[in-house]
Amino acid sequence: MKKPGKQFRDWPNKAVTLLGMSGVGKTYLASRLPSDLWFHYSGDYRIGTKYLDEPILDDIKKKAMEHPFLRNLLCSDSIYIRNNITLEHLHPISHFLGKIGNPERGGLSVEEFKRRQRLFRAAEVNAMRDVTEFMTKAREIYGYPHFLNDAGGSICGLKDDECWDELSTGTVVLYLKTNDEMEKTLIKRSVECPKPLYYEEDFLDTKLGEYLETNNLQSADEIVPDRFVQWMFPKVINHRMSQYESLAARYGHVVDASKLSQLSDENDFIDMVSEAQV
Repeated sequence: MKKPGKQFRDWPNKAVTLLGMSGVGKTYLASRLPSDLWFHYSGDYRIGTKYLDEPILDDIKKKAMEHPFLRNLLCSDSIYIRNNITLEHLHPISHFLGKIGNPERGGLSVEEFKRRQRLFRAAEVNAMRDVTEFMTKAREIYGYPHFLNDAGGSICGLKDDECWDELSTGTVVLYLKTNDEMEKTLIKRSVECPKPLYYEEDFLDTKLGEYLETNNLQSADEIVPDRFVQWMFPKVINHRMSQYESLAARYGHVVDASKLSQLSDENDFIDMVSEAQV
């Protein structure tokens, strides 16, 4: 259900969940808000530091053990490895997700890729279920009156009515909708710097089969990892748009993402949210 449409600016403890494609401006928007008043909860940060911390480290250690020098140091407890994930530096999560394709080009087998994807999805579900608890912690422990839930780009595929009911009851759910120009920019970035993504498994199976057939490939091991990601990204955008629209219609509200660049301070943000609720 949607959050009741009373004036957002009058709420003593404001709380917002941001939805939208990665790169659309969710983290930028968070930076426009006073850091002493708004607790910035990053779903991806929670995923990396809580739920995928050990799997990420296991993957790094596995690679380190292939080198005799590092192997000896690790086995003798002479060194240790840890993640250094921050709100601005989430690369360990991307590296863990990886890309399907030729192992000689750094690609993963379909089986291993799907294993990591499933771990990521479970972590994402748990991270969103943690939102209510963190809202309480933010107020009672750290003294933040307001809360911003910066959800990951793949959250639109989360089929968990109980979780969505909880998010929409405790926060205003805002979908930051891109226009054609912004979509072209996101696609261009993906072509120039293809990054690992989460794909819903049914969607992945369908598109992977299509890619292999179109390119006359016999198996995923023949795929050039970056090329597959570049080919997939526009299709991911199209696939997710309808999901975002459906979620906004049921649980939240829509904001034109191109307006984010016009926000200069907290007051502009509060006005934007209040107008979206009308």
